[in-house]
Amino acid sequence: MARPASNYPTEQRERAVRMFTEIRKSDSSDWKTAASIADKLDIKSTQTALNWVRKSQVDAGTRPGISTDEATEIRKIRADNRELKRVNEILKAASVFFAAELDRPTSK
Repeated sequence: MARPASNYPTEQRERAVRMFTEIRKSDSSDWKTAASIADKLDIKSTQTALNWVRKSQVDAGTRPGISTDEATEIRKIRADNRELKRVNEILKAASVFFAAELDRPTSK
């Protein structure tokens, strides 16, 4: 199932991540920093801002996790796998059908 498009433009997400990097040095916690940024940039949820930051950190390799590119590749591989399973089922059904046709006695 596809995720809905973000309500926030890419530029706003990138700006939030940059601000987090700059402000975090002076704040005592990630949550406090994200809350400050969410308030300044009119982001409805502190968690949203923190998610952007964490995803950016994963993509940069500074935080463990699956990067955006890896997640995209995994989705593509899973879709390909579903399609191959579907085709395989069709081929199995076809082989059963044709095997039954070959086994039928022919009238002379």
